[in-house]
Amino acid sequence: MTASSTRRTTAAHSRLAAVGAIAVAGALLLTGCGDQTDKANGGGSTTANAPLADKLPADIRKAGVIKVGSDIAYPPVEYMQGGKAVGIDPEIADALGKQLGVKFQFQNGKFDQLIVGLQSKRFNVVMSAMNDTKDRQNGIDSETGKKAGQGIDFVDYFTAGTSILVQKGNPKGIKTLDDLCGKVVALQRGTTSEGIAKAQNKKCAKDHKKAIKLQTFDTDPEALLRLKQGASVADLNDFPVAAYNAKTSGAGKDFEVVGDQIEAGPYGIGVSKGNTQLRDALQAAMDAIVKNGDYQKILKKWNVTDGAVTEAKINGGS
Repeated sequence: MTASSTRRTTAAHSRLAAVGAIAVAGALLLTGCGDQTDKANGGGSTTANAPLADKLPADIRKAGVIKVGSDIAYPPVEYMQGGKAVGIDPEIADALGKQLGVKFQFQNGKFDQLIVGLQSKRFNVVMSAMNDTKDRQNGIDSETGKKAGQGIDFVDYFTAGTSILVQKGNPKGIKTLDDLCGKVVALQRGTTSEGIAKAQNKKCAKDHKKAIKLQTFDTDPEALLRLKQGASVADLNDFPVAAYNAKTSGAGKDFEVVGDQIEAGPYGIGVSKGNTQLRDALQAAMDAIVKNGDYQKILKKWNVTDGAVTEAKINGGS
């Protein structure tokens, strides 16, 4: 989910109430979930009834497709079902497509390579629970603080923090990040969670404690397996994902979420610098689905309305 971002303000504890209902929403998910990922339908989408089609760049409008780079292994935000990408992001993309008169075609990729794929024009956009941060906007490597690329723009569409996921019953008594010092933590490579863990290691050192022993993986399910096996004491991932896994994995018997959300910040749809027409069209479409209620219906279905935005800001992260 450094492709997810460094988040900032601690989120309200009330968001944890969403844990109980996310799995129910997942069970109700329609397998079709729109046809934005159906390659058989790629291209040629009509714009006749799309009020914002004229805002798109001419080449995308003609193709009828927006190609989306995404790490499709992050339920409930995006994951594969019946050969298609489903979840919160694909449903929001489908609603945006109706405004713009195009299909959003999701393409799977490793999270830490999505920005590279965007800049090499494999994708038109990135939509993958990716946090909008100044480092990503400016092409800064968050670990070294050095320039690592051109950077990208974001159209913000959701807000979430990081949660700590532990084994059911919390056998190691983990409550906060401080409790992870000296312990093994599994997480997905290139994410906000990795950045948070590395920042916590500085605090561990300051408090004269041993560093967190990080195990990083290409996908979050790999990290979850390590936690389930007892090879790590925790997995750090985005709140909706942690809540979903706590409720669904092993029929709710594998994991639980502990503590409050950490450093909540915006998810953004990533767009290449200079592609301002596409960026602005996406912003207009996001504002339209917020205004007409489609956006709120999607979040309500997944019981993540606490993460709703009221407007689509451009580069609103910090």
